[in-house]
Amino acid sequence: MYRILIADDEALEREGLEWIIQRMMPDTFQVIHADNGRTAIERAEEHRPHIVMMDINMPGIQGLTAIREIKEQLPDTKFVLVTAYDYFAYAKEALSLGVKEYLLKPAKREQIVSVLEDLILELKQEKKRRNDELALKHKLSQLLPLVENELSFMFMVDQTLDANAEQLSEWLDFSLEQGCAIVVAFPEHTDSLTQQKIYDIIRGFAKTSEASCIVSSLIERHMAIFLGKDPRISEDLWKDETKRFGEKLASLSERQLQSNVSIGIGTLGSRAQGFRKSYFEAVFASTYDDHHGNVCHFDELKHGVAHPLNESEGLSFDIESGHRSYVISALHQIREEREKQTLTVLDRAQGYIQERFTEDLSLEEVADFVHLNAHYFSKIFKQQTGSTFIDYVTKIRIDTAKILMSSEHLSLKEVCYKVGYNDPNYFSRVFKKVTGITASEFRSQTKS
Repeated sequence: MYRILIADDEALEREGLEWIIQRMMPDTFQVIHADNGRTAIERAEEHRPHIVMMDINMPGIQGLTAIREIKEQLPDTKFVLVTAYDYFAYAKEALSLGVKEYLLKPAKREQIVSVLEDLILELKQEKKRRNDELALKHKLSQLLPLVENELSFMFMVDQTLDANAEQLSEWLDFSLEQGCAIVVAFPEHTDSLTQQKIYDIIRGFAKTSEASCIVSSLIERHMAIFLGKDPRISEDLWKDETKRFGEKLASLSERQLQSNVSIGIGTLGSRAQGFRKSYFEAVFASTYDDHHGNVCHFDELKHGVAHPLNESEGLSFDIESGHRSYVISALHQIREEREKQTLTVLDRAQGYIQERFTEDLSLEEVADFVHLNAHYFSKIFKQQTGSTFIDYVTKIRIDTAKILMSSEHLSLKEVCYKVGYNDPNYFSRVFKKVTGITASEFRSQTKS
């Protein structure tokens, strides 16, 4: 039920409008009355009406002034001007307030009903748009952490960095123009519950204090934060700011959980490869000193060692130092976690295809089901299954057709429809292309 406020200084006018509304549109409106502009504003604040029918000429606060006041508090409310005067004298100001409807006294029943029906339709459409937007935001809120994790893995794992990184960064509104990596390494004997608490606190702080950042999962006993640099900030100032940010992270961990962490900061890089290089520098910097609680920028190292620009070099530092074995373990775990995620997604996708292969199934529909971009899903699907999406679905259909054709109870046309084809001639062509023989020849072979 919608709430409608009728504001008019004449009681007979208010009662007449209410009678028409309740009679012509029963069980549609809860009607609220106001006999002047001030009361209209007060009642609107109290009842928050969906529609206001406002007389222009009332004692005290005039109709347009009251509309302006109500509009500030209730911007989604719809307004109808009711007047016995020439509306056009008020048109310019009314339009500026968003008033699109008016009734000239005495209004006919049909006019009143028509105006209110139009406004109800508008309210319904706006509600649907809001619901659609909320549904989209909810879906994005579920997808974005996955996208963030995927982009982090691209920076952290030894793999080809291609256009996917650009696409993911665009979805996250994270610029790849310039930035760096910060690695937070936890003490060796920190239990998993404490690690998770540290991770949650640091992630929350990073997300609220940095305009542009993505945070990786908690991997082994370290996490990575990738910061995007504002192009207006100089490189020297950026270096100072990242160092201060690292110190805040270390202080936060020590103050709230009495746990000392090591912070490593990589150098400034650009594009996906630059962030990856910065990550391995940050990994090395975080393992440089045995004493936890230090914040180390890779530039400040006077160790006489070249930059670990790739994973193999980074791992050589780890092997030589012995006590830095968490880097190897972490990188292996990243690979395993990423492969596990990919396989889980593919299992769900293949199950979905198996259930619906007889329908008009599209790659986009399956990608949407597993919450992946269609292009990216197509790529990993072919990598893991060895065939394209279309070829995979076709194989299932033809394999199923072979089983059905071994039965004498079904005609070839019935088999065609049961495996998802609508055109028997097209089915025959596909069957021969896949098997090398016609459907009739196959059936004959099964009988012999």
